Amino acid sequence: MKKALQRAAGKFAIVGELFRFLWEQKLWWLIPMMTVFVLFGLLLVFTQGSALAPFIYTLF
Repeated sequence: MKKALQRAAGKFAIVGELFRFLWEQKLWWLIPMMTVFVLFGLLLVFTQGSALAPFIYTLF
């Protein structure tokens, strides 16, 4: 369990680095767009095996 959490934290570190880069480069206008992309990605990953999957995929 602990190893799985460490791997997940490592993957989310990439997202944090992306937002830190956007903030340092003063690309604030990209932050809302990247947030939406990350949320859609999480939505697709977490609903992949559920009964909601066919409804989510019709959005795209």
